[in-house]
Amino acid sequence: MTSDIEKAKVLIIGSGPAGYTAAIYAARAGLNPILYTGGQPGGQLTITTDVENYPGYPDGIMGPEMMEDFRKQAERFGTQVRYGMVTSVDFNSLPHKVIVDEQHTLHADTVIISTGASAKWLGLESEERLNGKGVSACAVCDGFFFRGQDVAIVGAGDTACEEATYLSNICSKVYMIVRRGEMRASQIMQKRVMNNPKIEILWNTETVEILGEEEVSGVLVKNNITNENRAISISGFFVAIGHEPNTGIFKGIIDMDETGYIKTVPGSTRTNVEGVFASGDAQDHIYRQAVTAAGTGCMAALDAERYLASRE
Repeated sequence: MTSDIEKAKVLIIGSGPAGYTAAIYAARAGLNPILYTGGQPGGQLTITTDVENYPGYPDGIMGPEMMEDFRKQAERFGTQVRYGMVTSVDFNSLPHKVIVDEQHTLHADTVIISTGASAKWLGLESEERLNGKGVSACAVCDGFFFRGQDVAIVGAGDTACEEATYLSNICSKVYMIVRRGEMRASQIMQKRVMNNPKIEILWNTETVEILGEEEVSGVLVKNNITNENRAISISGFFVAIGHEPNTGIFKGIIDMDETGYIKTVPGSTRTNVEGVFASGDAQDHIYRQAVTAAGTGCMAALDAERYLASRE
């Protein structure tokens, strides 16, 4: 049956900015890459409305439209973009074995992992309904749209503190919703938000509902000690309770940190497995921006190209 197994020089798993950029570079190098989009073609940007911080779009662009541009550019240079989900991998020998949709087998000389990460949400109906209409999981991405306005952010870790501080520089007031009477953030980050006059911390508080029909107009919160509800007028609601890297199928195979982000050799995109490279939010838990993901996608393609050249 080996004649039925498809072969690829470069297989790219994932279709966000990292995956498509890797495809553009690999295709231009004549490596005929095959890219599988995964369950969310285009990645997190397909659920993002206005993107104003990516260079080259002076008037901004809708997230889905931008990812269509990425896809078209990758295909123009010869990338085979396929809709499908990689369901299992075997990296124990070369070439690497990859199974798509539990039925199609590929043997790949190199694999670029660009599976991204998914934001954790509160699970509210209103949160999902108003996503992109005032609800966001990225203050750095979307905070600019709420300059001079009142906003709220939920979370108690370093990321929540960092994003609350960022928002305080451009918004009139920031309500920080903390479920317990303490934070899990580092002491220096806690002091930073506590000493910021534009940040009001709502301790022992949970989000009951995000208010608004067509866009966010407020948030209903509950003090979980007194059981009192309070409606706060805001125009932006930010969720900063963490991200989940989409790396589950690589556990036990690729080295990861304790939260599931893939470890790469410093200064490169190489993983602990020969011929396997990682880019984008699957290995970046610090910056998590489209432009940095694209940069590591470029790096991964160049690393893969050099690896293949060294084996000729």
